[in-house]
Amino acid sequence: MDQSDLTNVSARSWQLSERARKLTSSAIREILKVTERPEVISFAGGLPAPVTFPAEQMRAASDRILRDAPAAALQYSATEGYMPLREWIAARYSQGNVQIRASQVLITTGSQQALDLLGKVLVCPQSPVLVETPTYLGALQSFSLYEPHYVQLSTDDAGLIPAALTPELTAGARLLYAQPNFQNPTGRRLPLERRRELAAFAQNAAFPVVEDDPYGALDYRGEPLPTLLSMAPEHIVHLGSFSKVLAPGLRVGYIIAPEELHFKLVQAKQATDLHTPSFTQRIVHEVVKDGFLDTHVPTIRALYREQCAAMLAALERYMPEGVTWNRPEGGMFVWAQLPAAIDTMKLLEDAVAQNVAFVPGAPFFANEAQRNTLRLSFVTVPPEKIDAGIARLAALIRARI
Repeated sequence: MDQSDLTNVSARSWQLSERARKLTSSAIREILKVTERPEVISFAGGLPAPVTFPAEQMRAASDRILRDAPAAALQYSATEGYMPLREWIAARYSQGNVQIRASQVLITTGSQQALDLLGKVLVCPQSPVLVETPTYLGALQSFSLYEPHYVQLSTDDAGLIPAALTPELTAGARLLYAQPNFQNPTGRRLPLERRRELAAFAQNAAFPVVEDDPYGALDYRGEPLPTLLSMAPEHIVHLGSFSKVLAPGLRVGYIIAPEELHFKLVQAKQATDLHTPSFTQRIVHEVVKDGFLDTHVPTIRALYREQCAAMLAALERYMPEGVTWNRPEGGMFVWAQLPAAIDTMKLLEDAVAQNVAFVPGAPFFANEAQRNTLRLSFVTVPPEKIDAGIARLAALIRARI
């Protein structure tokens, strides 16, 4: 091969893996590119409100860390994570007769990495993975890399229906993935009795029940329901994150898992990124260690409660008959269902032209999509813009009925 031949070779001729060819972009991330325009009223991104970020506390924590332990903060560290932070998490989840050990806690680079690690460790091609209907899009993206066979579970306005988890439906499953608290996308919270039923199911299941809980602290009344982890600690894999209560840019999440699974997750993480950044782990610990979240989280709840109320009021004011939505008790999302003939993917095109955006519901379904659904996030939009944006969206929907 002479030099002229070499210049004709390009990346277009390289062979991608079958896995890479099946990759798709997040519908939400693609929409966010459009919503960066300042004139767009965006109900699309599930982003926490920047006004809640405790920048001053983080600045002070960073200064203390770089003054007192610069070498350790900027050096490689253990894959499992910063031990004082792991101990803090374990203590936070220990209550009554339930004692969580630091040896069960793995710090991850956001809870999205936790999903990827679980897929690597538990999922084989065509093995069944049980998911809610609908479910978190990011979980579908992560697990899909490992080519599962998705089984959609029955749900209603209260969330997952444990009574529908029959032996025939769950046979051969590798995991059950659920968000019991203010689920993304629906905003549903699983009632206490169903939590008990699901925890009882987990104790006899031949696979883990994964409790993904990024929104649990954001109940508007400050009256959290018990976690599945607290009900069946040796049978639940619990995912948590500091993204919604501190700041997502830190990329600090965690998995709490039985030690046998924890060991394999650590091995998978070693092969992925060695460890979550030492510096950001220490920042998180320095900020939270003395009870900061106990005073900070209520301010987030109050803000989101006000903005949720503004959205519900606007929906009542403007939406035509035939459109229904939930009334969330916490979290960041309202889920709406439109008349069956309306495809919200097509509706989005017209909405963006009117400078308003949302997330179509179809990508949140593992198998049979309901195309007349959509997700609205209210936490980054002030009340006056919520009113204006919902008015525009309602006018577009009314024109299609």
